[in-house]
Amino acid sequence: MTFILISNDDGIHADGLTPLVDAIQSQAQVKVVVPLENCSGASNKLTLDRPLIPKQLPNGYYAVPGTPTDCVYLACQGFFDDEPSFVVSGINRGANLGDDVLYSGTVAAAIEGRFLRKSAIAISLNGHQHYETAAEVARYLFMHWLDFSIPQPCVLNINVPDVPLDNIQGFEVTRLGRRQKAEKVIPHKNPRGEFGYWIGHAGIGIEEPGTDFHAIAHNKVSLTPIGTDMTLHSVLPSMNVLQRHLDQHFQSLHLT
Repeated sequence: MTFILISNDDGIHADGLTPLVDAIQSQAQVKVVVPLENCSGASNKLTLDRPLIPKQLPNGYYAVPGTPTDCVYLACQGFFDDEPSFVVSGINRGANLGDDVLYSGTVAAAIEGRFLRKSAIAISLNGHQHYETAAEVARYLFMHWLDFSIPQPCVLNINVPDVPLDNIQGFEVTRLGRRQKAEKVIPHKNPRGEFGYWIGHAGIGIEEPGTDFHAIAHNKVSLTPIGTDMTLHSVLPSMNVLQRHLDQHFQSLHLT
């Protein structure tokens, strides 16, 4: 019997996990495979230097001493007798807007589902209070997913305003926005007198119309379809010119 896989990057003790499980299991059978510890910022890291030993908790959840990508890979590649039909990642504590998706373990878990030919959503809350709002959004989207002609497999990056459900102003299909340059590293001295550095805060989001930042600023749920093709297609014609130049130069070297 197929099932819905739920994972995250905030770990087994994440505040957003149980609200998401409660919302989705009202619609389908659910299995939970999440990191044992917080893996925020892990991106698509895959553990290759040691075996992974999942631990099943009394509530049936599986905690994996690894990354979000590890969790989804395990669940889709033989850990269970059956494969999941859908991957839901979240609810993340904090938004994943714009370039955040490059670092996000929440988005990475969904992308791993897509690599394994599963449809997937990543859902994040723009804060850490109203998880019930994000859970209801996830339930609603999952309930209506098959009603729409969305190409499969698809990764949908969802960001939810951190407000009560009644304050949500609707949904908006968006593109990834941009942030201003991140702040500089923060020097730190530990009790042993050793100097190190904290990563600085992310840059402020630029609220351009049509972007995920703009939607969130107006209390709308942002829906951004994302892919994994990082080819910069607009540059390919210029690169073809460069290729011909390099080929001619390379051939002239061998003809002399």
